Amino acid sequence: MGLSKFASCLPENYGYVVLVGCVGNTFVNIWMAINVGKARKRFDVPYPEMYCSSKEFNCIQRAHQNTLEGQGQFLMNLFIGGLQYPRLTAGVGVMYLVSRIAYALGYYTGDPDKRRWGAFGHIAELMLLGHAISFAAHQLEWV
Repeated sequence: MGLSKFASCLPENYGYVVLVGCVGNTFVNIWMAINVGKARKRFDVPYPEMYCSSKEFNCIQRAHQNTLEGQGQFLMNLFIGGLQYPRLTAGVGVMYLVSRIAYALGYYTGDPDKRRWGAFGHIAELMLLGHAISFAAHQLEWV
């Protein structure tokens, strides 16, 4: 199957979903990884050590680690939900990525309570899950 035939199977505007999930998500992850690398140098934390006596380093590292831990479900819900609601799902995906940046910036302060700056991302997670459930329900002809 050629690319044009495959692409014709996708809904109009699905490219927005791809931009958010592949491009936006990659940039957020690279930004966080760079910040962890800089913190490793500043706090002299050698590889493969994950933590050190510095609370600030541990917060920077955990912000990235936590984002990676949730990445699979974010991408799956984004790509599946986007099959039915591409523009809406892409918009919610942007909201999620912005929340991860806010979460990280709060956590980077060294005060773990400030990671709550990104708590609005939970709304985005629930919306993405709802989009995926709706897609499944339509595919199973439950609705």
